Amino acid sequence: MNWYKYIACFFAGMFLANVVPHFVHGISGDRFPTPFAHPPGEGLSSPTMNVIWALVNLVVGYILFRVGKVSRGDNSTLVIFFAGIAAMSTMLSVRFTKKQAK
Repeated sequence: MNWYKYIACFFAGMFLANVVPHFVHGISGDRFPTPFAHPPGEGLSSPTMNVIWALVNLVVGYILFRVGKVSRGDNSTLVIFFAGIAAMSTMLSVRFTKKQAK
């Protein structure tokens, strides 16, 4: 398999993991940081913007999932996909723990 497919697997996991917090906050009616807030990533965006951002992440993650051929049964692509999920989940937990501590 080509090297770029492994990168696609990793980023598919990252984008799909990022769907969860934005979608949950958005459909719950809660404001939550997005790259479009002021200041970017620090301020709070509207629930609608969070749902839109979650859907954009879902589409990009799905495209990368297909490009990386994660579902072909190759265990290495699946491991890299889950590594992307773990990386994004860990980064988000650390970032938002620090943000809530302020």
